[in-house]
Amino acid sequence: MHRLLTTLGRGFKEKIGWKRLGIAASLLIIVFAVTTLIRTLKGVDTNIILTALTEIAPHRIALAALCVVGAFCTLTFYDFFALRTIGKTHVPYRIAALSSFTSYTIGHNIGATVFTGGAIRFRIYSDYGLTAIDVAKICFLSGLTFWLGNLFVLGFGMAWHPGAASAMDLLPPAMNRLIAIGCLAGIGVYFLWLLTGEKRRELGQNGWKVVLPSARLTLLQVLIGVVDLGFCALAMYLLMPTQPHIDFISLAVVFILATLLGFASHAPGSLGVFDAAMLVALPEFSKEQLLATLVVFRILYFLIPFGISISIMGMRELWLNVVQPWQERRKLGGACTASATVRQPIEGQQRIKRLKR
Repeated sequence: MHRLLTTLGRGFKEKIGWKRLGIAASLLIIVFAVTTLIRTLKGVDTNIILTALTEIAPHRIALAALCVVGAFCTLTFYDFFALRTIGKTHVPYRIAALSSFTSYTIGHNIGATVFTGGAIRFRIYSDYGLTAIDVAKICFLSGLTFWLGNLFVLGFGMAWHPGAASAMDLLPPAMNRLIAIGCLAGIGVYFLWLLTGEKRRELGQNGWKVVLPSARLTLLQVLIGVVDLGFCALAMYLLMPTQPHIDFISLAVVFILATLLGFASHAPGSLGVFDAAMLVALPEFSKEQLLATLVVFRILYFLIPFGISISIMGMRELWLNVVQPWQERRKLGGACTASATVRQPIEGQQRIKRLKR
């Protein structure tokens, strides 16, 4: 039996591999989501959507925008926490904030966040002496923060309102509650494992080794993820139609599940996947009103931050590759001119002394 499993495992790695499996799963999610979205949007009146957009109160949009700002401010601590965990204390908070914000917003909007976000992080952190392995550790610890926050909020929310996820995963509420308890129990086991000692917290080998945060610091790590998700879910909640009523916990469960599906698809901006999941999970709302909510949320959470990130990275590259080299050439040219100006009178005096001799 062991030999059979070993053979199957070797054949899987050689013929298929986890990378191809991941790509196939992403494509499957995208195709299914787009098909569902097209089927759901049949009969939708665009005029009603435009009317629904005008019906969203301006003060609610303003409050949602503030929540989005709060979410991205919290997001900056993903990288800052990871940098301090791996001992890179010389990198200041402003650089961690720049890297976290730009890598997430650009990576998530372009798609394939693991690669695009990692490339942006390396471009920024390499100026501070960090290697590709250091950036990989930061990505790993930031991802751990994200998943711990997701599992905690999702576990708590599904345990409180298990029926909120039933429209999306098609499971009975009792099964969803069991899954929720499993999520919370998994986090509890993880904490117990961290308490067993520092040596057990070491992951990796040879050149790639990372020490996981202690149990006390992991509490802070979970809190960062929970606050980030809380702000995002609250922004969506503020934009939702007031009728019919939906409580915040139920919406948070649906929002997180839709977000996770979007991440799993690697689609640019989770486009189509996130929207289809929200429409399927909230059938009690008018499609037109819910689409209006999703449009405003996308503008606040995806488009505006993406535009800001592109502008910041563009100005940074312009400064580093054009302005700074020009300033250095100008200073060097000025220094050479000054040196030549000083040298000429000295050479003239030496010539006069030679003539007198």
